[in-house]
Amino acid sequence: MAEPQKVPRGTFGRVWMYIRRYRLLLCISLLFGTINVALSLYLPILIGRAIDLMPEAGQVALEGIVRLLMVGIGVVALSALAGWLMNVINNRITFHVVRDLRNRAFGRIGVLPMRYLDGHPHGDIVSRVITDADQVADGLLMGFSQLYTGILTILGTLIFMLVIHPGVTVVVVVLTPLSLFVARFIASRTYHMFREQSEARAEQTSLVDEMINGVRVVQAFGREEEVNNRFAETNTCLSRASLRATFFSSLTNPATRFINAVVYAGVALAGALTVVNGGMTVGGLSSFLSYANQYTKPFNEISGVFTELQNALACAARLFELIEEEAERPDAPDARVLREAKGRVELDNVSFAYTAERPLIRGLHLSVAPGKKIAIVGPTGCGKTTLINLLMRFYDVDGGSIRVDGSDIRDLTRHSLRAGYGMVLQETWLRAGTIRENIAMGRPGATQEEIEAAAAASHAAGFIGRMPQGYDTQVGEAGGSLSQGQRQLLCIARVMLCHPPMLILDEATSSIDTRTEQKVQQAFDRLMEGRTSFVVAHRLSTIREADLILVMRDGNVIEQGTHEQLLERGGFYHTLYNSQFAP
Repeated sequence: MAEPQKVPRGTFGRVWMYIRRYRLLLCISLLFGTINVALSLYLPILIGRAIDLMPEAGQVALEGIVRLLMVGIGVVALSALAGWLMNVINNRITFHVVRDLRNRAFGRIGVLPMRYLDGHPHGDIVSRVITDADQVADGLLMGFSQLYTGILTILGTLIFMLVIHPGVTVVVVVLTPLSLFVARFIASRTYHMFREQSEARAEQTSLVDEMINGVRVVQAFGREEEVNNRFAETNTCLSRASLRATFFSSLTNPATRFINAVVYAGVALAGALTVVNGGMTVGGLSSFLSYANQYTKPFNEISGVFTELQNALACAARLFELIEEEAERPDAPDARVLREAKGRVELDNVSFAYTAERPLIRGLHLSVAPGKKIAIVGPTGCGKTTLINLLMRFYDVDGGSIRVDGSDIRDLTRHSLRAGYGMVLQETWLRAGTIRENIAMGRPGATQEEIEAAAAASHAAGFIGRMPQGYDTQVGEAGGSLSQGQRQLLCIARVMLCHPPMLILDEATSSIDTRTEQKVQQAFDRLMEGRTSFVVAHRLSTIREADLILVMRDGNVIEQGTHEQLLERGGFYHTLYNSQFAP
C-alpha cells in the first residue's frame, strides 16, 4: 500500500503570510469570537439558577425566574450579534486572502518561462487559480469561524465545569481526547485523497478547455463519441476520487459524535450520583450537563475543520506550486534598453533544444544587415518557429549568442527587445474588448486617426465599417464571432500601428483570401521598407522578393540565397518550390 501523502511542510506558514496582512481585522474577529463564546457560556449558569428557583411544587420564585429570563434573552441577542459580526469579518479576511493569492498566481503566469507554459496543460493552470483557490477559501472560512471559537469554548467550559464539580470534570477530560485522536487519525489519511481529487478536477478542466477550443475539428472528424468517452473517463475518476475523499472524511463526524455520546452518558451518570449524595444541586447538574455538551460539541466541529483544512491545504499546496514556480530568468542588473534599433541581427553558433535528449538547432550562423528581408522556409518541425522564439527571447539559447545591433540580447531588457519587433503569427489572439482596444494594444495612447490609418493599411477598415458600432464594437474572447481572416487583419493592423524597426511574420496572411492577401502583402512591403524582416512562409510565392532565403531542415540552415540563386542550384529549395508549382 502506498504511503499516504502529507501536507507539504510549510504550506500553512505560507498561507499565514497572506493572512497576517489583515491582522487588525483578525484581532477584531477574535474579540467578537471571544464575546460570543463568553456569552454562550454564561447562559447555562442562568438556566441552572432558574432551575434552582423551582425546588419543588408550590415553591417557584417567579419574579426571579422572569428576571433571569430577561437577562437570558439579552445574552442570546448579544451573543448572536457578536457571532454575526465575527462571521462578517471572517468572510472579509478570507476573500481578501484568496484575492491576494489569485492576483499573485495570475501575475506569476505572466513571468513564467515559455518552457513551463508549453509543458503544462492550460486547464490545469486555470484549475489552480480558480477552483483550488475556492477550496482554500472554504477551508479558511471554517478555520476562522469554528477553530478559534471551538478551542475557546473547550477551555471556557472546562473552567466552568471545574468550578461546579472537579470530580465529575475528570470523567469528561479523561474520555474526550479519544474524539481528537479519531479525528486526527482520519484527517491525516485523507490529504492524499483530496490531492487526488484536485488533480482529477484539473485534468477534467483541461479536457473541457481543449474541447471548447477544438470543437470544430472534433465535429468535422466525427470524434464526438471518443471525446465523450474521454470526458466520461475523467469524470468517473473525479467522481471516484471525490467519493473516496468525502466518504473517509465524513467518517470523522459520526465517529466523534459516538465518542461524545459515550462521554455525555458517563457525565450524566456520575453527575446524578453526585446529586443524590448531595454534592451538587439539580440546577448545578443541569448547568454541568450543558457545559459537558458544549465541551464535546467543538470536538465535532474541529474534526470537521481538520478535514476541510486537509482539502484546503492540498489545494493551497497546488496553488503555491504555481506561485513559487521559478520565474523567467530576470534581466541582468546592468541590462541595457534597446533604443532606436537599426535592425542588424547576428546569430553566432546558436544551439538550442527543448529537451536535452533531442537537440533541435545546432551551430546556426546568420548575419542580417539592417533593412533586409529574410525568408525562412523548410518542412514542418525543422525549427522555423523555434528560431522566431529565440529571436524574441521567449527561450534563451543553450549555446552561442544572438546579437541585435552588436549587443547580445541577454544583455538587453526583454521589454525593449520585444518592443523592437512587430510580430504577426499564424495563430491570432484578440482580447475581450473593443476593436479599437485590440488594434491599440501595442500603443494604448494612439489617436483615432492613427488607429484608422493602421486599419486602412491592413485592409481591415472595410469590415470594421460594417460592424454595428464600428471601432467600438465589442469582440468576445479570442475574437468571438469574427472570422479567422478578420482576426488576422486586426493583428496585422496592430503591428502596423506600432511601426517597429524589426518585423516577424509567421504565415501572417495564411487565413486571408487571395485578393486581400495581395493588398496586405503590398502594405507589408511598404511597412518592411528599411526594416529588418523575418518572414516564415509555407507558400513560397510570397517570398520571391526576399533579400535572403534560409532553407532549414533538422535545425540547420542547409541552403541560403535569393529565390533565383536557390532555383539554379537545384537543391532542396528547388524541390520544395516545384512541389508547389510544378504541374
